[in-house]
Amino acid sequence: MGKVSYERRGSAAVLTITRPERRNAVDAETARALRAGYERFEADDEARVLVLTGEGREAFCAGADLKALAELASEGIDAAGLDRWLEEFREGPLGFTRLTPSKPAIAAISGWCLAGGLELALWCDLRIATEGARLGFTERRFGVPLIDGGTQRLPRIVGMGRALEMILTGRIVEAREALAWGLVNEVVAEGRHLERALEIAEGLARFPQTTMLSDRRAALEGAGLPLEEGLALEARLGREALQEAIRGAQRFAAGEGRGGEGAGV
Repeated sequence: MGKVSYERRGSAAVLTITRPERRNAVDAETARALRAGYERFEADDEARVLVLTGEGREAFCAGADLKALAELASEGIDAAGLDRWLEEFREGPLGFTRLTPSKPAIAAISGWCLAGGLELALWCDLRIATEGARLGFTERRFGVPLIDGGTQRLPRIVGMGRALEMILTGRIVEAREALAWGLVNEVVAEGRHLERALEIAEGLARFPQTTMLSDRRAALEGAGLPLEEGLALEARLGREALQEAIRGAQRFAAGEGRGGEGAGV
């Protein structure tokens, strides 16, 4: 794929941005490759979790490649050209950020996670960061808007007050503070981010998939609904997964999983 690599690692598909010389910033070609990698993951029934990361330890992703964008502007792109660009990237300027994956995704973050890179991390269900990770919407200083889901996903994760602090000020949040906020789910030693993400991916892959994916869907789709509608959605999806639930109850009755055995990842 050129600027993005796709690799199967056990039950996980690892999608890696491979532009360390540009802090893994995303230009148009990289965005196309990210979309292709996402589609490959969705089509692969054996890949149960997507792990998104950046090559090297310096940066997960520094966002959109503003130098490439400036070069495009210097070529005198007209309104028609801009419309064509917007149409091509209607699923998100960074490739797929306006889509919702059907299976879990984990961001494995090392170093800088900035601007659109943070929006990519927010797109994922879980975020694993190293001690030295730094996260923020630094495009604020250049007048570049958040258009890859950051204004919508961040408040759902950390609450409106903290989200607005990051969105309005553009300040950088260090890993431990991000953990306290719930912005990242776990902080690990330098260099362990991908390893830990893969451990979690394998743990998720071992669970019965129908009910796990059903519960994930209920949580994601119900987040913006009134409580009554959210409960109805949960009930409907739960009914659809009832056969797997019955099999699980039978295993429990036979003695499997007593005392919390097999819980957690």
